[in-house]
Amino acid sequence: MTVERLIDCLWDDDPPRTARSVIQVQISHLRRSFPDVIKTTAGGYLAQIDPNKVDLHRFRDLAVRAQSAADPAEAVVLWNSALSCWRGRPFSGTGSDHLWYTVCRPLLEERWAAVTAWAECAFSLHLYSEIVTRLTPLVREDPLRERLQYLLIAALYRSGQRASALTVFHETRQHLAEELGVDPSPDVMKLHQRMLEDADAGVGEPPTAVGAVNTLVDTPDAPNDPLSEDQTPEFIPRNDLPRDIPDFTGRDYPLRELLSIGEQDTGRSDVFVITGPGGAGKTTLAVHAAHQLVDHYPDGQLFVDLYGFTVDQKPLEAVAALGILLRAVGVEPDRIPDSVEERSALWRAMLAGRRVLVVLDNAYNLAQVSPLLSAAPGSLTLVTSRQDLAVVSGARYISLGMLDDESSLQLFSAVLGPDRVKQEPAQAQSVVRLCGGLPLALRIVGGRMLSRPRWTFAHVEQRLREHQRRFRELRADGQSVEAVFELSYQSLNEIQRHTFLCLGVMIGSSVDLHGATALLECEPPDADDLLQELVSVCLLEEPAVDVYRFHDLIGAYARQKALELLSTDEVEAARRRLSEHYLDMAQCAADLMGPRGNEYKRLETQVSRYRKELATRAEAVAWFEVHRENLVHAVDFFAAIGAGDESWQLADAMWRFYAFHGRTELLISVQEKALDISRAQGNERGSAITLIGLGIAHCLAGRFDISIKSLTEALDIFTRVGDKRGAIRAYGNLGMAYERMGRFHDALSCAWKLLDHAVSEGDRRLEVMQRTNMALIYKMLGDYPKAQEFCEVAMRVQGDGQSETSAHILLLLGEVNVEMGDLDEGISRLEEALEVAQRVGSQAQEIYTRNGLAIALRESGDVEAAIAAHFAALEAGEASAQHSGDAEILNELGVTYARAARYDDAREYHTRALKLARERKERYVEGRALLGLGTLPPDIIDRDVAIDHLTTAARIFADLGVPDADTAQAELHRLCSSD
Repeated sequence: MTVERLIDCLWDDDPPRTARSVIQVQISHLRRSFPDVIKTTAGGYLAQIDPNKVDLHRFRDLAVRAQSAADPAEAVVLWNSALSCWRGRPFSGTGSDHLWYTVCRPLLEERWAAVTAWAECAFSLHLYSEIVTRLTPLVREDPLRERLQYLLIAALYRSGQRASALTVFHETRQHLAEELGVDPSPDVMKLHQRMLEDADAGVGEPPTAVGAVNTLVDTPDAPNDPLSEDQTPEFIPRNDLPRDIPDFTGRDYPLRELLSIGEQDTGRSDVFVITGPGGAGKTTLAVHAAHQLVDHYPDGQLFVDLYGFTVDQKPLEAVAALGILLRAVGVEPDRIPDSVEERSALWRAMLAGRRVLVVLDNAYNLAQVSPLLSAAPGSLTLVTSRQDLAVVSGARYISLGMLDDESSLQLFSAVLGPDRVKQEPAQAQSVVRLCGGLPLALRIVGGRMLSRPRWTFAHVEQRLREHQRRFRELRADGQSVEAVFELSYQSLNEIQRHTFLCLGVMIGSSVDLHGATALLECEPPDADDLLQELVSVCLLEEPAVDVYRFHDLIGAYARQKALELLSTDEVEAARRRLSEHYLDMAQCAADLMGPRGNEYKRLETQVSRYRKELATRAEAVAWFEVHRENLVHAVDFFAAIGAGDESWQLADAMWRFYAFHGRTELLISVQEKALDISRAQGNERGSAITLIGLGIAHCLAGRFDISIKSLTEALDIFTRVGDKRGAIRAYGNLGMAYERMGRFHDALSCAWKLLDHAVSEGDRRLEVMQRTNMALIYKMLGDYPKAQEFCEVAMRVQGDGQSETSAHILLLLGEVNVEMGDLDEGISRLEEALEVAQRVGSQAQEIYTRNGLAIALRESGDVEAAIAAHFAALEAGEASAQHSGDAEILNELGVTYARAARYDDAREYHTRALKLARERKERYVEGRALLGLGTLPPDIIDRDVAIDHLTTAARIFADLGVPDADTAQAELHRLCSSD
């Protein structure tokens, strides 16, 4: 039901100003009462529910089956079941004339027709008492129903109640005279005359005594009824299917689903609706499947183009389509009725008892399709449409998306030959992606290349990458991707077109419901309706709940159309609203991700009413995951329009998620753009905060020299402008970079500055963080008692024990316990740390904790379990794209393999760790890798090479001031003294 139709039904021609809002509120109430039932569709709402749970659908299904039943006894049972679906009067109490005439009255006519059909069928079975019982109260509801009056009078007469029959006749004649000034129909008058002449009629009278009555009753009161036996034309089977496409490719699953219907006997007429955007290959799939199903539907295969979305062609009306179908099955043109209802009835009668396949291609809406659907069990109708047509009763649905890369390349191979694709696999892949997997685009490109043998995929790729000529390249032989999209666009109403254009200028490649409310400048319920309307006509995709995106080519068309039709001010205003929404939401999400390093006055935005409320860290992470690419584009937009403060504040809000969820390169790109605009505008505070984000990103990427340079510059700026808190943050991140480089004493110096500041300011959060960092450094320096002490104090200050920092403290305590030989306590702490890390969603802590568990298991003697734990740590890093700990894990895996006497494996993993550590300049890890290699047996590594490795390791450890220097020196001495 469209919103406009709901308004007409409820308020006739005088709706209140708030009509649309009232409907939206009531729909919200209904959705709460009936979860997951009401769906927003093109312009309105749909109650998406099993048709068997809706009385009207069940009634109509039973009525069709009753009409098709050959046995009157079976038909009576079916009619009874159908009529039992009726309870009361539909929509009583609304008081709307429009609703009465357009909805209620037609429904009641269906009921009266069913009652009449039941009575006629019951009369043929001599069920006179049942007819009298059912019809007596009904004819009093509507005394003008002469056919029912006739059947009631005849049933009373045949059951021996002549007096009652005559009474009903006189009441009927009196009512007709008073209301209409007419006499009863000739049939009723003839029946009255025969009753008067047959004074001895009764129940036991032979049928011949009332033969005239039987004749009148058993003959339908419709001499021109097109369904009568003597007028039903001879059915002529035929095949009207278009030519099948020989190079059909892809669509394996939907094709199997369509073909499977031919192998089933569902006992009803089957309908498949195939939906998808223009050019997705809906017709191709339907025709290809129909050709393969020919043997299952021997009584005919028909095809009708309904022209729902065809250039310079209006959609075919149902009455015209029925004329085509009726002529196709042998009905002479002069025998085809005029009205759509009569044609539909004749069409169903012609298909009764036959197995026929009908393809209704390019359907525009439900009203066009409904009268064309067969009711014959064993028949199949395939409907293709760009609309979702979600209210076709009992239908099954196939929604076509784009072809995947593999299927797209197979299509090129089928059209051009496999050799041409194999010659340029990378370029062919690029062309596939530029076409977005849209079958029409792929076929146009394939056709152009087939007629131009000298064209290469590289040449086509270059032409398609030129945005201004992209759609010109996707046009050939009367087919055009742009024209297909244009037809869909023109089918929209004014509000839907404006929505489509605004989405065309969105920031990034997707938008969620709340972002759309900002972009469209409307309330969430309105935005939800508008988005769902575009989804229902296949112009917009909904890959996740309340998340929307364009197909690549549709998105390109939407942007092109928007830039043509919207003013520059409209475009910039829409993009600014969405970007400010992203800034607002990113700040909220960042607050839940962990402590914010800097405090500053946040910019006021105008989109607070569009905000999606986030309550937990997990929700914040999920929000960032959905919008991670869009936020980068939002920073670009702010930078491009000179909004420097917005640019650096958004970049700062993003850093923690990007840093700890494997988006390091994106983080670097974002921070560099924000830094450029801040420097250009002379914004020292923005520059310093962005330099810290840049330093963190480079540190995580293993570029420690660049990291320290950025962080030192930030420290200088904060010191110069007197921002003590900013300087403290710079020291904290410098300490992290120093620690990763193995400059432990420099890291410890930074940590003491931060700890002193935290204690003096009473900042317990910062105190916990610094005590944890210092515990890590003391562990690296081999001072395990001091590391344990700092961990225990940090745990007491922390309190709750259920945070990312808590997981880190437990990890360190576990590792220290292992180093001190208390393996049971160490493993217990590490398992607790893993549980907390997983609960709070800290992927980084999970990776390091799994590696710590592996070391503990190795020291306990369970080498196989240790190896499995090392690999689990590597897999967790791969899954989250966090690789900062890879070299360390690889080293420990090498040590574990050596402990298991699997020396070849040990050499492999130490070598990989060494290469990675040198690339990242992680000196401590480099020394550990060299130490591991130098201690392998002489048949695994050359003695001179081992001496070189140990010498270098000893020097590195000595420079770093760590106890591993003694170990390296001892191993070097052992190796040299073995001569």
